[in-house]
Amino acid sequence: MNVFCGISVGETMAGIMVINGGMLTTVQDEGRYGYQASGVQVSGVMDRTAALLANALVGNDELSEDAALLEATYLGPELEFGQDALAAVAGGMPDVQLGGMPVQPYRAIAVKAGQRLKVAAQKSGLRAYIAVSGGFATDRALGSRSTNLKLGLGGYHGRKLAAGDVLPVGAPGAYAAKALSGKAGLRKLPSSYVDAMAKRGIVSGADGGSSRQIRVILGPQEDYFSRQSIAAFAEAAYTVSNNSDRMGYRLQGPAVEKAKQQDLITDGIAFGSIQIPPDGQPIIMLADHQTTGGYPKLATVATVDLPLLAQSMPGDRLQFRLISVQEAQQLLRQQHEAMVEVINQMKEQAVLAVPGAVAKQFRLTINGEAFDVAIRQM
Repeated sequence: MNVFCGISVGETMAGIMVINGGMLTTVQDEGRYGYQASGVQVSGVMDRTAALLANALVGNDELSEDAALLEATYLGPELEFGQDALAAVAGGMPDVQLGGMPVQPYRAIAVKAGQRLKVAAQKSGLRAYIAVSGGFATDRALGSRSTNLKLGLGGYHGRKLAAGDVLPVGAPGAYAAKALSGKAGLRKLPSSYVDAMAKRGIVSGADGGSSRQIRVILGPQEDYFSRQSIAAFAEAAYTVSNNSDRMGYRLQGPAVEKAKQQDLITDGIAFGSIQIPPDGQPIIMLADHQTTGGYPKLATVATVDLPLLAQSMPGDRLQFRLISVQEAQQLLRQQHEAMVEVINQMKEQAVLAVPGAVAKQFRLTINGEAFDVAIRQM
């Protein structure tokens, strides 16, 4: 059994108390798969990129690919920690405070027992993800800790967080335990990546305004629309309406006209499906989407750009660019490779940041050439 600073890896820790729940803060993980046939939505995090980074910053990537964390919409929570822990906040550009003092997002934060972490309003973007070492250890429902607000399932009693709630936390992994005892440095995202995260998908328009460019794949019911309607959809700018939530974004802009008027047999819906209702105003289905629907689906948002939707708020403009399935797959592979690279960079930087990390030095002679070799403790 590995023990660091009196903490046994794998045990359950004391809880974290919610002082203020913020606007809408819920426990989320990768989602609840395998139950859509029974009418249960997948749910899960809206911005998987930000959630993955937050978990990697505190070392949860070595515990599980599915460690639960908090998703905060615009105005985040204030939390009081019952034990020492690592925390990290990622997604958009949130205002973060520890003990009343500002701290940076996109980096691991060493929190002492009794300290309060506050995630205030977003400077850009809409959703922030708060990870703690060990993950939030709420009960699983149908294999997931994700909160489904509509069904009152999962998370913390199936609802958003409120003052007085106490969240159970799992024990930290090896990296977090070392970092808390000073045997490893604190991970942080390189500054160039922080800037990129805050500006993901934002492009400047000819009118001087900005919008998020969202790449989409036609289908599965593009045959319900004329070529002219599809072209107009791809050229137009749409605004995210106030009538939007985790279930879907209703857009406002040029109406998309159907070429076929016959009814569509109800079929399955995916995260990113773009439905066209009778009024022609597109609806993008999101993490809490219903499992089936009867409106024709003009296009589907490429998986690589789903996180961009998560950071779009009412009033933001969206523009769509049509791409092929092959291009969408290639973009997703490139994104995955980039994420692996940046996480590895964070890990290497944390090792090098430890004072006296060089444990031993050797001189090796190979084929008559001498080499000085330094071994660092990992």
